[in-house]
Parts: sequence; C-alpha cells; structure tokens
Amino acid sequence: MQSDIQNRRIRERHDARTGWAFMAPFFIMFLLVFAVPICVAIYQSFFRQVASGGGLYGGGELKNQFVGLENFTMVITSGQFWSGMGRVVVYAAFQIPIMIISALVLALVLDSFLIRRVGFFRLSYFLPFAIPGIVAAMVWLYIYTPELSPIVKFFDSLGIHIDFMAPGAPILASMANMTTWTYTGYNMLIFLAALQAVPHELYEAARLDGASSWQIVRQIKIPMVSGAALLAVLLSIIGTIQLFNEPAVMQSANGWMGNAYTPMMMAYNTMFGTISPGGDGPASAISIVMALVAGGLAVIYALLQRKTLR
Repeated sequence: MQSDIQNRRIRERHDARTGWAFMAPFFIMFLLVFAVPICVAIYQSFFRQVASGGGLYGGGELKNQFVGLENFTMVITSGQFWSGMGRVVVYAAFQIPIMIISALVLALVLDSFLIRRVGFFRLSYFLPFAIPGIVAAMVWLYIYTPELSPIVKFFDSLGIHIDFMAPGAPILASMANMTTWTYTGYNMLIFLAALQAVPHELYEAARLDGASSWQIVRQIKIPMVSGAALLAVLLSIIGTIQLFNEPAVMQSANGWMGNAYTPMMMAYNTMFGTISPGGDGPASAISIVMALVAGGLAVIYALLQRKTLR
C-alpha cells in the first residue's frame, strides 16, 4: 500500500515536471515579449527626459529625471488625448456593430446548406486579414485620393462629388471601411468555429418539431454563439483603442489630422519627440492610460452582456 502511494506521488511529480517543461517555452516568450515590456513601460512612465545642461537654453545631454505622476497628469488633462479618444469611441460605435453583424452573417451562410465549397469561401473571406495592415491602408488611400481614385472619377463623371477624406464623419467612415474589410473574415472564423461546435442533433430535433431554417438560426444558432460574439467584441474594443495604421496612413495625405488624431498616434509621435513633452516616459504614460481605458470599456461591455443574457 505504501509503495503504491509512493509510486503515485512519483508519477504525479513526473507529470508535473513534464507539464512545466512543455509550458516553459511559452512562459519564457510570454515574459520576454509581454510581461517585461509592460513592466518597463510602467517604470519609464515615472521618468521624463530633460536637458542636463544649465543656462537659458538648457543644452547638454538628455537624462532621465524622476517626475512621479506628472506624465499621467499630463495625459489625463490633455485635450488632444481625450479628443483622440472621443474620435475612437465614435468610430467604434458604428464600426464594431457593422463588422460583427457582417461576420456573423457570413458565418451563418457558410454553416448552412447554401454553400458547397466552404473551404474556398472561408479562405477568401479571411484573406484580407493576411495582408499587412499598413499595406492595406496604403491601397485604400489610393482608392480614396481624388486625383487617383477610379471610384471618385467615376462619380465625378456622373456629377456626384464624393470626398472620402473630408473632416468629421467621412474620414472616420473611410477608416472604418478599411478595418471592416480587414477584420470581418477574422471574426467570421470565430463565429464559424462556434457554430461548428454546436451538436447537429439540435438542428435535427428542431426540424422534427417543425422549426423552419430561420427559426433554427434565430433560436438555436445565434444564442449558441453568444460567447463567441462576446470574445469578438472584446477583441474589437481593445483593437479599436489601438487604432494606428489607418489614421497614420491617412494623415500622410491629410495634414489637418495632426499628430494626435488617435491616442496611439499621440503615443507614437510623443515617443519620437514630435509632440512635446516627448520621450519614452510620456509615451509610456499615454499607453498605460490607453490600456486602462480599453480595459474599462471591455469590462463594462462584458458586464452589460452578462446582464442581458440573464
């Protein structure tokens, strides 16, 4: 009896060591590319680069000086930051629902009997996501530029003037179109995986009870993918707060957007000194506040979603 217990303990320790050995590569990479950069950013957010020399015009080399919470105060009281955050929130308010609904519709179509070559369409819908974001944004910039765009020239020939890059709603809608085109296929795969995990016996039982295809979609399929929808929306909220490629490329042709059109653009340009005060410290503070805002919005949505499901 005693030997059986000892053998079991030896096996358990061996299994534990094996599990940790398999997990070690991921854990090490997680520390190197995720945990360590976050800790470094938090540390840098309490410092600011200042000139070491004296005199009226400063001078000398730049050195890091501990400033406490001054960088965070600068971010929280910055009108540029909150204006950019407001644009991102407005952008997300109409872009995310359109993208999620489109992805769900595509997934429902692929999961139905209407499509025979599911693999071909699945790859076709996902293909835009495989294109680097900066490349896709540059292609769309070509389509939006009045002097180059065949679409704009076509409508001009009909006497209809379209300005995809006008300030306000038009340029936000143009950037939303870029993001929707890129990520709809990605979210479609999330919904499709959730649909394919649903036991087909449920569908057969519903058909035997006289349910129509639309009733099966509305009462079985859509409720069963609510968890996938929550995941897709949470990822979209976090990604939208980090919006950078699309506005950065659009800003190259529209100088009026400035260097802080979105919070991520503000963090990037602050790090390289285009926005003052610049440097790693203020940029890290902006990134941390962005992460807190994104996390707060994601938590609020998750709580509201759970209350709705109850």
